[in-house]
Amino acid sequence: MVGKIFITRTGYDPEIGKHVKDPYLGPSPTMGACRPDIRSRLVVGDHIFVISGKVPGAMQFVMGGFEIDTKLPAAEAFRQFPQHRLRRRSDGQLAGNIIVDEAGRQHELDDHRNFDSRVKDYVIGRNLIALTTPQEIARGRSETLAVLRDVLKKGGESPIEIVGRFGATLTETQVVELRRWLDRIRRGAN
Repeated sequence: MVGKIFITRTGYDPEIGKHVKDPYLGPSPTMGACRPDIRSRLVVGDHIFVISGKVPGAMQFVMGGFEIDTKLPAAEAFRQFPQHRLRRRSDGQLAGNIIVDEAGRQHELDDHRNFDSRVKDYVIGRNLIALTTPQEIARGRSETLAVLRDVLKKGGESPIEIVGRFGATLTETQVVELRRWLDRIRRGAN
């Protein structure tokens, strides 16, 4: 078991930024169009963690992570997970991380390049652990930098300085450490 941690796009933050649609960190977590490099390399049993994007005036935080349960083509995900199909929300933002239409072609709302590489390896997760309440998110924001420095054994004044532009690969020990930290926050423990 290994893992990968990465930063989502600038401006994406579940509390004060744009809606985070990929990866989806809710019931039946999924990752569909984002980071095909990560989705293709990781296998069942590996873990994915995501850090919020940079938003002016807000500290970024590890939003959560999950274990990979299975991977399948986006066309199959379209049939199995209608709730994750790409669509526009009432506020105008996009939701959903399945970027194909009913015919398996690129959805008209999708603007990704390299479409063919993005429709492989749709990830379905299990064992989600995510920070969702205002209290959990606040604690995550205040502790993320110290935890990333400690877990990755690397200095830095921002998540990008620690995990890098393309993310960081995690050992099994690092995956366990991140999950334990997120679990402590979820349980309200010190």
